[in-house]
Amino acid sequence: MTDIPRRTAARTAKLASLPLGMAGRAAAGWGRRLAGGDGDQISAQMMARSAEQLFAVLGELKGGAMKFGQALSVFEAAIPDEYAAPFRESLVKLQTAAPPMPTAEVHRMLAEQFGRGWRERFADFDETPAAAASIGQVHRGVWHDGRVVAVKVQYPGAEEALRSDLRQLSRMTRLMQPLAPGLELKPLVAELRDRMEEELDYRDEAANQRVFAEAFDGDERVKVPRVFASAPKAMISEWVGGRKLSDVIRSGTQPEREAAAALLAEFLYSSPARVGLLHADPHPGNFQVMDDGRLLVLDYGAVARLPDGLPRPLSMMVRMALEDREADLLELLRREHFVRPGSDVRADEVMAYLAPFTEPLRTETFRFDRAWLQKQAERLGDLRGPHFQISRELNLPPQHLLIHRVTMGTLGVLCQLDADVPLRGIVRRWQPWIFDEEGESAGQRG
Repeated sequence: MTDIPRRTAARTAKLASLPLGMAGRAAAGWGRRLAGGDGDQISAQMMARSAEQLFAVLGELKGGAMKFGQALSVFEAAIPDEYAAPFRESLVKLQTAAPPMPTAEVHRMLAEQFGRGWRERFADFDETPAAAASIGQVHRGVWHDGRVVAVKVQYPGAEEALRSDLRQLSRMTRLMQPLAPGLELKPLVAELRDRMEEELDYRDEAANQRVFAEAFDGDERVKVPRVFASAPKAMISEWVGGRKLSDVIRSGTQPEREAAAALLAEFLYSSPARVGLLHADPHPGNFQVMDDGRLLVLDYGAVARLPDGLPRPLSMMVRMALEDREADLLELLRREHFVRPGSDVRADEVMAYLAPFTEPLRTETFRFDRAWLQKQAERLGDLRGPHFQISRELNLPPQHLLIHRVTMGTLGVLCQLDADVPLRGIVRRWQPWIFDEEGESAGQRG
């Protein structure tokens, strides 16, 4: 690869090859079945080849295409196993790996961002990338004062590629739906498009990371790398390593998975109160477990800005659902514009729709696993079922969209970890007003 393929026509053709390739394999498989081939074996081969193509196309294109694949990787736990299993490994690869850009391009980008004498800032710089992601890759270096650093360099053409991909993916979501049965792809692509601008300027990411690093400085559970320098398309931060969360998901022991799940939940639920920001890209490629047991959190390009912490109406909705206050819940949902104007949805219908999502807070520990998430996806995705009809009466206000996506993404990762998580205690610590009057009064005084 010499660069991110930039021409819209070329990128569109590659993206179109995903649903078209899957359709072609399906037609060929149907013909082989007519000829007496083994149906299960043919289906397995089709899915395996589609998975290989998914990784090859989205990984090569990077940009918005790869971001789409990373987002899918979070929600694969909601897809039935017969569909998800062949894609799981390919989606995991997309979290942290992609074809690297040539060394000459890396040098050119660093010279553009830090000046022609950029090498003088380093005692050493490894030309081989240590990691590659959707819009940039990371190199290991030694800073001029001897500190080991991570050098993040944006791909040439990343902005153009991001815009082109998400525009085309938005048009193709219906055709690509077979790649993710049970998931709504169009809203996912729309949300990615809405927040892409903030991820393109690494100075914004560096500013976010500095705020997180200060808030979690000395924390016993979470490590945020310090930032040393930044420019629009490059940034330099503290080099920190650990075991990839995707590896814990794949091969971790039960205690390792449960420890990682608790750390992840604690980080994400505490951040609005501690930092006034919410890390908004919770796919496993952004998390590692360090040797000392802390959670290493990477990539702060996308955040939700919550200067007053998590919006209180959201917390009170959870409280009312936990207390089975159907009428109060519906009234609050209407007041906060979560119910479409003119809807005659009943309070008991709304409670039945939302109740399963409060299950993890009704007990001291809750088992997050794929079976639970698949059950929720099937319940909400059944076009003939009552919950699908209720969902058409509800609305998600734009100001809460990112929080909702992070919450659902976090649930997806917890279910990938297949872990017992003490979520009730974690949420009580940071939002005590959800559970008792004393906590509510304290929260109001704060």
